[in-house]
This record gives sequence, structure tokens and C-alpha cells, in this order.
Amino acid sequence: MIWETVVTTRAPDGRVHIAPMGIRIEGGRVVLAPFRPSTTLDNVLATGVATVNMTDDVRIFAGCLTGRHDWPTVACERIACVRLADPLAHRELKLARVEDDATRPRLLCDIVFERTHRPFAGFNRAQAAVVEAAILVSRLEMLPADKIDAELAYLTIAIEKTAGPAEREAWSWLTARIAQFRGGGRQEKI
Repeated sequence: MIWETVVTTRAPDGRVHIAPMGIRIEGGRVVLAPFRPSTTLDNVLATGVATVNMTDDVRIFAGCLTGRHDWPTVACERIACVRLADPLAHRELKLARVEDDATRPRLLCDIVFERTHRPFAGFNRAQAAVVEAAILVSRLEMLPADKIDAELAYLTIAIEKTAGPAEREAWSWLTARIAQFRGGGRQEKI
């Protein structure tokens, strides 16, 4: 099973990087598997730590994929990293092992600290639609345009029926990014 989260890392010079990323749990370890090239990958290999943030603020997922990287963070409890300032929960990770791969290495991480900050309020179809659209945006260079269009048409139903202001804002960022890409703009690698 893949869990959609937001991973926070720091470069050796202290610069914070925030990126949406699907994670797996295998044998009690968190597995990060970023595609190369990746700032997240570079930072984890350099520092040996990362934080997985569980959030229901879909603007962070959409924002990170559309050039909006400045989300509030605070220091972690046990590792030299940061976490989102207002997640539902977070897990602080220490790199245990790397399974190298030319395209998508696997970073197996031990959980050294975790905390729940507030309860999960429940599912919202528009939030799920934004996350799915964010995944499409992260793969604009890999997926055919007709697949993206078909999936967006379906996801738009959830936005129209159930979105609040945050989901509508996030959706507008993603659709603008798709239009920019189709107009010749390149995708940033996370």
C-alpha cells in the first residue's frame, strides 16, 4: 500500500525542501522511493534523515508541484530536520539502508519518533481529487495528454460537488500548471 504524504528534508547547508511523496511501510520501516534526479533523494543521502508528514491540507501537495514551496515548518524532536508546522501527524526518520537503482532508489528508514497532532476529520472527495491531480502533474512528462485529460474530467466532478476554498485554490494551481506545461513550460523535479 502507498500512503500519500509530504516529506520534509534539509540540505547540508540547512535549506528546507518540502515534497509530496508516496511512501510504503515494509517490515516496520518507511520506504521512500524518489525518482532521480531528486532534491529529496540528495538531501536524505547527505544528511541521513527525513520527516514524513501526514496532512489533509491538499494545498501543500498542489503547491509544491506548482512552485509554492514556502510552507511553515518547525524543528523536529529527535532529528536534525523540520516538519510541517500543522500536520495531522509526523514521523521522524533515520536512513537505515539504501537499495540503489539508476531510476528510483529505495531508501529504507527507521522511525525514531512519531506524534499525532490532531485527529483526522474524515474523507473529502475533493481532497482526494486534488491529490490524484497532483500525482498527474508530477508525471506530466511521462503520461499521454489524453490520459491526463480523461482523469481530470472525472476528478473535476468531485471538485465541483465537494470542494471547499482550499481545494478549489489547489485545483486552480494544478490546472494552471498543466496549461503552462502544454504551453512549453518544464516540470520541476522533486
